[in-house]
Amino acid sequence: MSKAIIASVLGLGLAAVGATALWVQAPLPVLADTEETSSAEFVLPIASVLEGKASWYGPYFHGRLTASGEIYNRYALTAAHRTLRHGTVVRVTNLENDRSAVLVINDWGPVPKDRIIDVSEAAADVLGFRHQGLVQVRVEVYRAALDSR
Repeated sequence: MSKAIIASVLGLGLAAVGATALWVQAPLPVLADTEETSSAEFVLPIASVLEGKASWYGPYFHGRLTASGEIYNRYALTAAHRTLRHGTVVRVTNLENDRSAVLVINDWGPVPKDRIIDVSEAAADVLGFRHQGLVQVRVEVYRAALDSR
């Protein structure tokens, strides 16, 4: 995958960090050639898929430094994960209502071992589980965000 494509995917993911919500039903596009047609088709390869419980964090951490060195913004579309590198772009889908959001990993966590991801308050709103606190999710890790080239 070319550096230009990786940069565009990361740029799209980082644009999601702003204060506006990004609610997506399909993966963000990257231009790729296909055998079936002479025109191009939009695809974004997924490196891995995880399922488990998600939680969210917000007011107490707002304005504090994250593990990536960024200031945590509870209104941004970000998340914490134990093993994914900072800057990794993921698509999180709430399995109870099928709502999804594209998030950027910028922190380590969650602390409780029974959870696979900790999302920002804004992401919990987009995913529709802020009032529940916990929800079963699917996390799709985009390969372009993992490629170090």
